[in-house]
Amino acid sequence: MTLKAVEPRRLYRQVADQIRAYLDSENLPVGARLPTEREFADRLNVSRPTVREALIALEVEGRIRIRVGSGIYVAEPPVSAAPGEHDGPFEVLRARTLIEAAVAQEAAAAITPEHIARLDALLERMAKVRHPSNEAIEIDRDFHVAIAAVLGNAVIEQTVLDLFNRRMSPFFGRLAAYFENQESWTEALAEHRAIRDALAARDGAAARAALCRHLERSQERFSRSFGENGPEEARKPEMTSA
Repeated sequence: MTLKAVEPRRLYRQVADQIRAYLDSENLPVGARLPTEREFADRLNVSRPTVREALIALEVEGRIRIRVGSGIYVAEPPVSAAPGEHDGPFEVLRARTLIEAAVAQEAAAAITPEHIARLDALLERMAKVRHPSNEAIEIDRDFHVAIAAVLGNAVIEQTVLDLFNRRMSPFFGRLAAYFENQESWTEALAEHRAIRDALAARDGAAARAALCRHLERSQERFSRSFGENGPEEARKPEMTSA
């Protein structure tokens, strides 16, 4: 197997391109087992989260099938197998951190009791909903957009909405199916409450920090699911060729 090392700063799309080229050049039969994500990461000199993003993008394209606890397999290519353009979750979360943290800091100075009541109502719904589900994602989105709405700037509100909506795609849907669960939702709920409390206290620095902490922990949850943090790897099923 000949693969060219990808620089770590490059996005998962370059990794997907190389794995796709490997599938095409090796003429592998449908059902053939592929190297593990760890092997791909080692050979391409990238992180396992980057490889996982690439593999899921290829699965959405229909080029491979991921069987958690079993391995990665070649799939029957669809009639139209053009590579899809998907936003990587880590790119989106980093962008959201930069923008929404600044929004939260400004919102703390302008928030009103009515705004806080809106956040409280969303938190109450969030505590009752099961996840993963479309309803949970919609409530999550409404919470973040409600913070942006405090500023009374339609452009900022739409920007936050557009960024969040980037997860409403087949790619993010597949990620959620694999890695989001009620436990991760409970963690996120506590983080949302911390954001609300900082806003209610009109503490801009604390609101910014709480928002950053929430989105950074979201990235960590994806990384734990990818098996990046030792002990978690032993508890979660590993994609392996063994």
